[in-house]
Amino acid sequence: MLGLFGLILGLLLLIVLTMRGFNLFITAPLCALLVAATNGIPFWDIADKVDFVHGYMTGFSGFVAAWFLMFLLGSLFGKLMEHTGAADAVALAIVKRIGHTRAVLAVVMACAVLTYGGVSVFVVAFSAYPMAVSLFKGANLPRRFIPAALALGSVTFTMTSAGSPEIQNWIPIPYLGTTPYAGWEVSLVVAVIMAISGYMSLMWMIRKAVAKGEHFIQRASDPVVEDRSLPNPIFGIIPLLVVLTLSFFLHESLQQAALIVALAGGVSSLYLLNMKFLRNPAAATNEGVLGALLAIGNTAAVVGFGSVARLTPAFAGVVDTMTHLPGPELLGAAVAVSVIAGLTGSASGGQAIALPEIAPTYLDRGVDPEQLHRVVAISSGALDSLPHNGYVVTTIRAICGETHQNAYWPVAVVSVLVPLVGVFIAIGLFQLF
Repeated sequence: MLGLFGLILGLLLLIVLTMRGFNLFITAPLCALLVAATNGIPFWDIADKVDFVHGYMTGFSGFVAAWFLMFLLGSLFGKLMEHTGAADAVALAIVKRIGHTRAVLAVVMACAVLTYGGVSVFVVAFSAYPMAVSLFKGANLPRRFIPAALALGSVTFTMTSAGSPEIQNWIPIPYLGTTPYAGWEVSLVVAVIMAISGYMSLMWMIRKAVAKGEHFIQRASDPVVEDRSLPNPIFGIIPLLVVLTLSFFLHESLQQAALIVALAGGVSSLYLLNMKFLRNPAAATNEGVLGALLAIGNTAAVVGFGSVARLTPAFAGVVDTMTHLPGPELLGAAVAVSVIAGLTGSASGGQAIALPEIAPTYLDRGVDPEQLHRVVAISSGALDSLPHNGYVVTTIRAICGETHQNAYWPVAVVSVLVPLVGVFIAIGLFQLF
């Protein structure tokens, strides 16, 4: 009982401190230490290495090792888009086509295309943020809603839909013997509902904020490009297409390395096409590197917390309980994956932990593997987006420069509530048909 209390208390404390703006490099390991202490996990164990220090640092360093190049190249891509004026050029071109009133729709669509094209959701935020700033500025919309717009296009209806190359759609395949297109008919319906409801909810929140007098506030850190010529919009679109195309065609052959190649191609093409508009290459590079280090550090700190939580007997008990819930099998699977994803702050982590347990059980009960695949994928993208989630922390703090208090609640609506609705709709449709 003490172990479970400590696990829940550690998670709640991490969420509260994150919402209050405390530094994750301090709060995440301290909360993880609380979880370890209440579960009888030693601080240091040289022999077995099943301890707080090894558990936390293995998770922290493992994430950095796996994702550093993607974060670095993604951050450089975003900064070059800013400093060359390519982001502003693309934004102005979009505004001319669809008008300032649809600035939010443009951001969501851009993120959706990149995500469904195979670009990591972390990198999509880096790449789309400069354009989002320009669009929100032109429409005079409160910039605290930018993280929610990025999240809606990246981690909702695209990340877990049939055919998506994102890892959240691929993890179930070896456990269930399915394909990335499992349950595509229901997935298509759910994706459309999630996209429309998410967009309408976000616009409703933005209109309320504007009615109260909120507006776009320029920052000193925003690139000033109005006083100089901008590149042709096509020179901002081509690098995006390079990233999208390379990641799509190389994904199956190179797996995660495909994104490194794609981003390297995007950075190179962006630089070559727009070098004459880049006034200070050193400044753009330095800002990109520092941004990448801060973003991956914040995310890795939370991953370390999840790694310690996974070592605890209490966590094993939660997993066992969640994977043996009574009631409809698809509903039980959805609850299990959602809860575990919430505890670890990771959609992929929730799937990787739950699937080895629930897949054999539900398949033995005759559950259709394609239905199970789609429900598991969609449900993993719901409670994972609690305040301590790596993507949420990186996007709100490191990329957008906002606070959780100002920006998280719109993010929660589009990336927690909307996917939860999507899960229930998917289960209902599978039960009917």
